Amino acid sequence: MKSIRISIGEFEFIADLHTTPTGEAIWASLPIASSIHTWGDEIYFGVETAASLEAGAKSEVKVGDLAYWPSMPAFCIFFGATPASINTEPRAASPVNIFGHMRQVDPAVLRSLVDGASVRVEEA
Repeated sequence: MKSIRISIGEFEFIADLHTTPTGEAIWASLPIASSIHTWGDEIYFGVETAASLEAGAKSEVKVGDLAYWPSMPAFCIFFGATPASINTEPRAASPVNIFGHMRQVDPAVLRSLVDGASVRVEEA
């Protein structure tokens, strides 16, 4: 299994990538450097990775899911409710490709991160 390190500010997170076309595309585009944006309990940032919506793309995601949103395109980290949520579960604005999952999720730490913070994604 391929693993990545996501560094945002002083924090580092390890995640595992799924063996999917999008997971492979993200892996091939490492390292990634960008600035984060927040949308409820979602962190996202633009990427130059190009991927099409996969057959299993969906809006309903789980806490800790990493997803690719082709509309921007963006790398998304879900850790709680978003403005699109119906309850407390995370939900993307539109269908996304789920390509990985964070090993540990600390919502308090993730909520402390602010728009514009630098992010770097690289092989772990």
